[in-house]
Amino acid sequence: MTTGAEGRRRRVALVELALSLALLALGAFVLGVAGRMPATGGFSGVGPGAMPTIVGVGLVGVGLWLLGERLTGGWRQAEPEPTARGEHAFHGAGFAWVSAALAAQMLLISTAGFVIAATALFAGVARGFGSRRPLRDALLGLAVALAIFVFFVHLLNVNLPAGWLKPVLGAAGI
Repeated sequence: MTTGAEGRRRRVALVELALSLALLALGAFVLGVAGRMPATGGFSGVGPGAMPTIVGVGLVGVGLWLLGERLTGGWRQAEPEPTARGEHAFHGAGFAWVSAALAAQMLLISTAGFVIAATALFAGVARGFGSRRPLRDALLGLAVALAIFVFFVHLLNVNLPAGWLKPVLGAAGI
């Protein structure tokens, strides 16, 4: 007969093993899909298979690392069980703000454009996480969204919708 602590250790060991193997399987799947995509292409020489390959290698690496830790005594520096299970209460208002911000972003991106939609998302998520400074959050979101827009449109040559800000942002955004 096993004691409560021994049974809990056995369950934790099985969960650690299962998660390690799941990461390895997911990484192998991603690498398999990426292997069917062109690795090179376009003017930059980087094709659509490059990023999935990097992600797949990362997943396999983390899976191997965790599996190695499991096989040599268990995951190191794991959080104590009560914290790992979530001892914090559910915050419905925060969940509602983040959900509404995501919905607003999805609704706004095609008409208002990427910058305005991303700004709304940033400000709504900040509010959901407890911020009480909406103007500051909107300005920070605007700065981050503009930086991302410029990076994608001008450096990566990826068209993002400019929307209502097209006169200000130029014809670069579609």
